[in-house]
Order: sequence, then structure tokens, then C-alpha cells
Amino acid sequence: MKLLQISNYMYPHIGGIEQVARDIADSLQDDTTIEQKIICFNEDANDGDYTCHGKETVHDFVDDIEVIRCGCFTKISSQSLSLSYLGELNRVLNDFRPDIVIFHFPNPFVAQLLSMVKYKTYKLVVYYHLDITKQKILGKIFSGQTKKLLDRADKIVATSPNYIEGSPYLNKFKDKCVVIPNCIRPERLEVNNQVNKKVNDLKEKYSGKTLCFGVGRHVPYKGFKYLVEASRYLDDSYQICIGSNGPLTDELKKQAQGDSKVEFLGRLSDEDLIAYYKACDIFTFPSITKNEAFGIALAEGMYFEKPAVTFTIDGSGVNYVNLDKVTGFECSNGDSKAFAEAIETLSNDKELSNQYGKAAKERVINNFMYEQFKKNTQKLIDELGEIHG
Repeated sequence: MKLLQISNYMYPHIGGIEQVARDIADSLQDDTTIEQKIICFNEDANDGDYTCHGKETVHDFVDDIEVIRCGCFTKISSQSLSLSYLGELNRVLNDFRPDIVIFHFPNPFVAQLLSMVKYKTYKLVVYYHLDITKQKILGKIFSGQTKKLLDRADKIVATSPNYIEGSPYLNKFKDKCVVIPNCIRPERLEVNNQVNKKVNDLKEKYSGKTLCFGVGRHVPYKGFKYLVEASRYLDDSYQICIGSNGPLTDELKKQAQGDSKVEFLGRLSDEDLIAYYKACDIFTFPSITKNEAFGIALAEGMYFEKPAVTFTIDGSGVNYVNLDKVTGFECSNGDSKAFAEAIETLSNDKELSNQYGKAAKERVINNFMYEQFKKNTQKLIDELGEIHG
């Protein structure tokens, strides 16, 4: 069997869709009857081993799987555009002749190209990561395209049942939808002696304080401005640490001026990230829109037995990962005061906090680990293989 994934980008570019594409590829590596390829846009990225230049069209390998990277000449509304893509797509479809194509959505430019190629006997899986919500005009323009794509699909993968119900597109194709939650990789979160030393240092640094930790790109949908605002309702016995950076970092720092309870950590190494997960008392995840379809960082924080505080986002998987009054609290969307009150409740009631933290880890272990993802993916491919046969 031959499998082609169409991803937006690929490692060493790091993003949610790219990680899922890599996890899918990895989960099928043991099956020697499956031959895989991945096609994507190229992007400037470097991890020390891989160096990619966004304008170049190249073929290379990631985890022993061929990756066709199509050089880009510009981006419009976060959508990469490439002059070489149609030719490369035609070649891989006609020469490789995949039995199954997994198309990672959204990617409207490539969805249009996919409708133009002649080879169409493959089974199509639309891996539906999120609705186009940020670019409202583009969302309307591509509405017809999205419906045609989903109508053509043999299977549609959603990362949570919440997203199926909340999406104006998926709820019309429920009979085709399957839920495969995103996963965390436990080997990435291993605690070694160096991490434990960092944890002890953090506990000493913030001794006597309730340590709240949040991490994610500083972009509007991540909602960090509401976490900074929530700090204003808390007294000095709390510390809020925010990891990573992004376009809004300077604006967030300006918002937090004069509030010593808020600390910006910048980009964290893997060891530092794990140390903060382990050292914190409460994991805060203030995302506010359906652009946050799942929340890998949320699942990782919960994996470390931390109660979570989130906002209610209609149709988002965030509230599928964190269950209100089971693994933490969810608050009315954008209500910073309620967010602060939830933090206070967990801080003041250690028994409740421990109860939610244990339930949080149990939920992740039972639902969001790589081994479960691997089984779900293999089952999907087996079913499609039977259909194809």
C-alpha cells in the first residue's frame, strides 16, 4: 500500500499540523507493507541537523520518509504560494500512485491544486485540524471548495467530538467523521536528574507562592492578554510564568508593566519546559477561539498531574481535553476575573487541586498518548485499505 501525506510544512518547521503529520508517519513505520511520502511547502528552518530554505524546491528525508518540499515565493494571509507545487504534486500522484492520500486541512491553495490533477483513484482522508476562522473573508471565499473537498473525502478525521459538533462543515458530514485525538510523546517529557535539579531551583525561587504556568505562541487566539489581566485580581502570593514568544510579546510585556507577578520566560529548552510543567501548581491555558482546536501543551501540563484552567470555547477540543470540575476549571470565555477566581479556588483548596491533578493525568494517559494515537491511525488505514481492496 502507498500513502501520501499532504502537509502544510514538515520538520524542522515545528507546528501542530506538522507534528501530527510526523506522528502519523511514525505510527505506520512498523508496517513494512506501507510505503510513504510527504509533500509540503518549504520554509526557512534549522534544527542543527536540517537546514531548509523556503524558496528552494528539494527532496529530502525525515525519519527515513521522502519529503518533497516545494519552494515558496510569498505568503498571503498565512497561506504559502509556490510555482513548483502543481508540477511536484502531479509527479508524485502519477508516478508514486498512492492508494491513500491524507490531506491536512486547512490548506486552500493546495486543495485547489488537488482538484486539478488527473490521478484521482486514491482514497482521500481529510485530516481536519480547524475551521478557517481568523481570515473570515477567505473562509467565505473557500466555503464551496471546503464542501467539495469534504464531499470527495472517504474519511474525515477530527481531533475531538466537540469540533465535529461545532464546525459548520463537519456537522454536515458526521457519517464520514472519525475522532483521533492528538497525542503527546512521553519520551519527549522524560524527567532526568538535570530536570529535577531545575525543578528544585524553581520551587526554591518561588517558595511560598502559587506558581501558575502557561506556554504557547504569543498570538491573539492564545489569549495570554487575559492571563495577564487575571493577574491583576490576584495578590502577591501568586506568580504567573508565561513561556515562548511571538508577535504580541512586546504588547503583553507592556500590559504587564508594574505587575511583578507576571514573568515572561521567552523560548524554553525542552528541559526547562518540562521543569516548569513539573514545578508549577496550576497549568493555565487561556486560549479563546476555535483556532485552538485541541491543545497539546494543555495535555502535556495535565500529564504532569496539574489541574488546568481554561476558557469555554464552543466547538473547540480544549474543553474535551480539560473537563470542567473533573480535571480543572473552565471559565466564561474572556472573563479574566473568573479565570483568576478559578486559580484562587485551586490554590486555596489543596485537596481539590490534587484531586483534579490526578484526574488530569489519568485522562491524558487514557486518551491522549502516542500509543493510542498509533492504534487509531493504524485502524483508520486498515479500514481504508479494505475499502480500496
